[in-house]
Amino acid sequence: MFKTFVDKIGEFKKETIMTPLFMVGEVLMECIIPVTMAALIDHMHTGDLSVVIYYGAILIVLACVSLFCGATCAKLAASASTGFARNLRRDLFYKVQDYSFADIDTFSSASLVTRLTNDVTQIQNAFQMMIRMAVRSPMMLIFSVTMAFRINPKMALIFLAIIPVLALGLILIFNTVHPIFRRIFKKYDALNNSVQENVAGIRVVKAFVREDFEIEKFNKASEDVRQNFTRAERIIALNSPLMSTCMYTSMLLVSYIGAKTIITSGSTALTTGELSSLITYGMQILSSLMMLSMVYMQITFSTEAANRIYEVLSYEPTLVSPENGLTEVKDGSVLFDNVTFKYDLHSRRKALSDINLKIESGETVGIIGSTGSSKTTLIQLISRLYDATEGIVYVGGEDVRKYDLKSLRDAVAVVLQKNVLFKGTIKENLRWGNKEASDEEIIRVCKLAQADEFIEQMPDKYDTMISQGGTNVSGGQKQRLCIARALLKKPKILILDDSTSAVDTRTDALIRKAFKEEIPETTKIIIAQRISSVQDSDQIIVMESGKIVERGTHEELLKLKGIYSEIYESQIKGKEED
Repeated sequence: MFKTFVDKIGEFKKETIMTPLFMVGEVLMECIIPVTMAALIDHMHTGDLSVVIYYGAILIVLACVSLFCGATCAKLAASASTGFARNLRRDLFYKVQDYSFADIDTFSSASLVTRLTNDVTQIQNAFQMMIRMAVRSPMMLIFSVTMAFRINPKMALIFLAIIPVLALGLILIFNTVHPIFRRIFKKYDALNNSVQENVAGIRVVKAFVREDFEIEKFNKASEDVRQNFTRAERIIALNSPLMSTCMYTSMLLVSYIGAKTIITSGSTALTTGELSSLITYGMQILSSLMMLSMVYMQITFSTEAANRIYEVLSYEPTLVSPENGLTEVKDGSVLFDNVTFKYDLHSRRKALSDINLKIESGETVGIIGSTGSSKTTLIQLISRLYDATEGIVYVGGEDVRKYDLKSLRDAVAVVLQKNVLFKGTIKENLRWGNKEASDEEIIRVCKLAQADEFIEQMPDKYDTMISQGGTNVSGGQKQRLCIARALLKKPKILILDDSTSAVDTRTDALIRKAFKEEIPETTKIIIAQRISSVQDSDQIIVMESGKIVERGTHEELLKLKGIYSEIYESQIKGKEED
């Protein structure tokens, strides 16, 4: 794990190395200042102004050098820590892009968002502390103790006696707080999940007037975080009185013993200036210990964040491209050979069972069935969004697991149930299908998808801005834009997963007609609830409970008098009643 995080420093190695060096310079200056001040105090009684000016000048130079080192150190530390966080966040995001749907389900999207935001911030803060405070505190402690022993070894022992007391207290605090921090991160996931669900489904929330329920759910998650944080902060707060007690006890002892030594020895064993510098070194020793405790707490808090981030970075995606995978899909033929699929390998329930299906290249296949019959699951195996648990899925005559994932998915265009548009112009959204597409190609596919008509009526036509999520276009318009975007890929296989449900039957028919005439060599798989959307297909399959229960042409299925016939009759009667 340590090596993984060190690699994320990347191009900021120079800043990371230079920061501690400048910090050492600042500490050295701060440790020399008390000795110089002691000499100044001891020479003041001579009345020689030149000596005062001499030591005063040295103090000014030391202070200026210390200020320069400290400012430079802060600047370098900020650059190194923010750069480190950027690289870490970037690599996390890139890693997530390689995850399959199953991998996303393993972590949950809310948890991944928390790791990319809050957890990375915690690591950034800890990293900055490590290259600054974690260097400053030990160096200050070592230098100050060394200087204190040079002045008066017996007095310096007072400071050494305090260190074990503080160390024991910090260890007890750490062991108590660490499990609480672990719980806090899980509570953060629940809180983010609550917010994400609310924002994503805000229209449903308002439509069902469930704002109070959502507020209560959010408050509960927020209160869980507050309670755990409060408990942790209460324990951490014990650090401050512990530090203060040790600090003031040592100061009192040094002042008392030091004053007594000066009086009894006549300033021969210890001078006033040396006592002053001892007190300063004592403050530096104890302040460095306090800084160490802060670093300790920050590292404690960020340890769990680091574990969570490493969990994502080290996770091996369940779907990967094979080495030297096939990069060309010969045609759009599809074959399911005795395929079974489960979302969870440990689950008894099968999403798909004993699927045997052959689709010739260029065929139009309709898939129909009740909600929950695993129609979407079936087509997700074609583009290898999931892998079959048993059996083999072939595309273009080859096992899908032999293909390079990018090449396979470039050959398969899927318009999913949940159509997503991104903030940007219509052109920018459509070019997700092909970033090199010309304006003429964009207009052509939009005509095929029956989108050109409404786009031309917009103020800026193809340069019209789409808001995030496509909220400024209707459901039918969004579906047609997503179909056009898929067509720009020039796929061997085009899958429409109930993606014409929001358009009228006339537009649906025009889209299917355009597909038949303009892309006859492309295999078209249409999942629909309306019989009219699939009745012209070369073959229609009916699914129920993850199985293919009927297959054939429209006429053949009507003769069976089975599920397809019942759906057809119910829809025909519904139209007649309308």
